Amino acid sequence: MRLPLLLRPPQFRPVAVATVLSLAGSGLALSGSFAADDVPSAAGGPQWIGSWAAAVTHAEPAGFTNAGLNNQSTRFIVRSTVGGDRIRVRLSNLYGEQPVQVGAATVALPNTATADEKDIDPATSHALTFSGSASPTLTKGGELLSDPVDLPVGDLGSLVISVYFPVPTGPVTWHASSRQNSFYGAGNLVTDAGGAGYTTTRACCWLFLSGVDVQTARSNGAVVVLGDSIVDGIASSISGNNRWTDQLAERLLADARGGAPSVLNVGLAGSRLLHDGPEPGDAGFPGFQQLGVNALARLDEDVFSQTRPKAVITNIGVNDIWMNNESAERVIGALRQVNAQAKEHGLRSIAGTITPFEGLAGEGAWTPAKEATRQAVNAYLRSSTEFDALVDFDLVMRDPDHPSRLRAEFDSGDHIHPNEAGYQAMADAVPLTVLR
Repeated sequence: MRLPLLLRPPQFRPVAVATVLSLAGSGLALSGSFAADDVPSAAGGPQWIGSWAAAVTHAEPAGFTNAGLNNQSTRFIVRSTVGGDRIRVRLSNLYGEQPVQVGAATVALPNTATADEKDIDPATSHALTFSGSASPTLTKGGELLSDPVDLPVGDLGSLVISVYFPVPTGPVTWHASSRQNSFYGAGNLVTDAGGAGYTTTRACCWLFLSGVDVQTARSNGAVVVLGDSIVDGIASSISGNNRWTDQLAERLLADARGGAPSVLNVGLAGSRLLHDGPEPGDAGFPGFQQLGVNALARLDEDVFSQTRPKAVITNIGVNDIWMNNESAERVIGALRQVNAQAKEHGLRSIAGTITPFEGLAGEGAWTPAKEATRQAVNAYLRSSTEFDALVDFDLVMRDPDHPSRLRAEFDSGDHIHPNEAGYQAMADAVPLTVLR
């Protein structure tokens, strides 16, 4: 569903040379010193740019991620946002408890002639090496960036990444809510064209995999989206690529101007600005280790270390309100910190208002006092000139007759997460000019 852009007259604020332009239908407010027609062009020569990313976190206290892998292969599917002629793959053991041996790894394009998403096109399969080694070790707390691979991938093109772990890994580093099937099998299966040996399918996660870069002259940087489960795409279809960030990438690539930035989704379900995953909350929320560290502690790894970032969209805060009944002052203070640190790293900083959640299950999950906090945070974001731009997701997503609730046509049913139509509306609420 495409929402119209309704233009209101510009409002002027006495802040440096800032002009604030409100686009009501799009939910956007611009501030800062860049002009609406200040559209950067792609660099003249090929450059490395992040095309896909995932935020990673601790393994669960029990279960398969805690037990880890042993003489097993994994096969993961990721969708690039912008394409390129060469790729690099990033593996992470950031939250591991021991070094992890990689026995072998490959990258390939999917076999589109079969219905099985884990089948690969063998003509495109390439062995991955890391500083020349086909069997490197991930140090405890470390990462590995593969050597470049000459494998052209198109815009929005899928890649199939297979990794064999010959000896026990211990607890894994992972992304828990992938909204994408992942596959597991015994032994070294990384070169298998067919996926029959991958006998276990999980609709949950990426293990040890945190990023893919492409080399291209057709893009002008990466837009990193920092957030919680709404960014992570909870309630979107499995293997459907229907998170709002996916839909935003599609809009950018369809824009006739070309030179689209990539979109890197570093949403983490359950993430909070001020609290770590294991911390309990209201409505009987017990806390979970796999929800990760607080967002301020995630910035260096998830945002600033991405390959050639140019902007960050911050869409987080609702969990601090409903889980922890945080004050508006503390939520605002944390958002200001994200903004200040992003600008210190030379990134354009774009904030998103917090969407409604009345009706969320659990005694005390939503209260009038928590709604007042949400409204206060949003009021600050709408009036602030600190951020370079604001996307007013609340304006787009709220029920006009009951503003503390999601619009019925955008509600997945749990009253906090959008459905796919809602995610499309969120993507449509981001005017492309602010990202170019």
